[in-house]
Amino acid sequence: MKKGNSLLRIAIGVSLFGLVSVAGMAFGAKDSGNIKNPEMVKEVMAGKLTTANAAWWGFDETDATDALQSAINSGAKKVIVPNMGKDWIVRPIKLVSNQEIEFQKGVVVTAKKGEFKGGNDCLFRADNLKNITLTGSGAILRMQKDDYMKSPYQKAEWRMVLEFSSCDTIKILGLTLKDSGGDGIYLGVANKEKPYCSNVLIKDVVCDNNYRQGISVISAKNMTIENCTFKNTWGTAPVAGIDLEPNFYNEALSNCLIKNCVFENNKGAGIAFWLSPLSRKSDPLSVKFENCRITSEKGGGIFVGGIKEDGPLGLIEFNGCKVENTASYGAQFYGKAADRALIRLRDCSWKNVALSSNDAPIQIALNKRGETEKQGGVDFVNCRVEDTKNRPTIAATGRDTGYTVKNLAGTITVKNPNGAKMDLGPITEEITLKMK
Repeated sequence: MKKGNSLLRIAIGVSLFGLVSVAGMAFGAKDSGNIKNPEMVKEVMAGKLTTANAAWWGFDETDATDALQSAINSGAKKVIVPNMGKDWIVRPIKLVSNQEIEFQKGVVVTAKKGEFKGGNDCLFRADNLKNITLTGSGAILRMQKDDYMKSPYQKAEWRMVLEFSSCDTIKILGLTLKDSGGDGIYLGVANKEKPYCSNVLIKDVVCDNNYRQGISVISAKNMTIENCTFKNTWGTAPVAGIDLEPNFYNEALSNCLIKNCVFENNKGAGIAFWLSPLSRKSDPLSVKFENCRITSEKGGGIFVGGIKEDGPLGLIEFNGCKVENTASYGAQFYGKAADRALIRLRDCSWKNVALSSNDAPIQIALNKRGETEKQGGVDFVNCRVEDTKNRPTIAATGRDTGYTVKNLAGTITVKNPNGAKMDLGPITEEITLKMK
């Protein structure tokens, strides 16, 4: 054996010993495998270990709730949920503050059949908490959507996979969230003193086959959603990929960024806003979508509704977004007061939308309920529509109300063998929008 090879083997051995030593320090010198281990539990509970393995509390393949909830309640800064080769079957789990939960690759956490009878029972729930990270590339959290839609379950739309209300500093990374009886993710409100979630990062997440929405954003400040997919939502309205929908005037949508996301095959809109509860007293809107794509054989593209004459100021932006191959509208602006919050679409495109009807790809839908007389306030900056049907590219609906379409600006380039058409009805003001 050559001297060089001998030295190399010694060096490798020292390196491996170092790695083993580091692992030993992380989990203690005792057995740290995926088995029940009361001694390791004692060290976690005593604060000697800050990282815990949920299997140490004893994995039960028929009901692992006690093990997982005990690990979460242990005070550990980090809880690892290992791949046991079988699902972690659980009843509703409550999260705690100041903790990271790592779901290892291949882990599946499944809502236990026959449980979740309460209409608000969520797979994981956090109210009034802070500093929570849930991470797990290649891990799945799933519920029993089909069961919740029939007896003995009473109809409800709040059985979420992940529910956070009035929480601060939340990270959701890499997980797949599916088959809920409500939303994949819900960001809501639990108390009057903090009527929003704040400092939220949702990245590389998939929300699939959920009952009400892929994600509901009720109230949020400083939120980023990045590189996520929201798909196959169906069950109960609004069945959107994402729905931004405050419940009260003191709730907020501030400094919210959604970028590089896909909204696919949702039965409702890919992106939906319903803002009727907000008022002049509300914080100005600040929501931006960047480089997002919407497609659906069942639903529509972008929907923004309910900004009344007494509604909020602010800006909703869509930059570089694409809507393609949708059954319903490409974009619909419903009951939106022309002089309140502005909607700006920059470098956005619509291609083969509103395929199931002859309705215009882009619609100004005049609300007939009398909440606002002059509706519009939409700016199209360098936008494009590709269509083959003989119909207007943009049109007002509900024109029998006698309401005014006001304040449409910008330019839309139209590719249509039948030409570019705009039909806004008989009463208009401040229309500078150009079609070419």
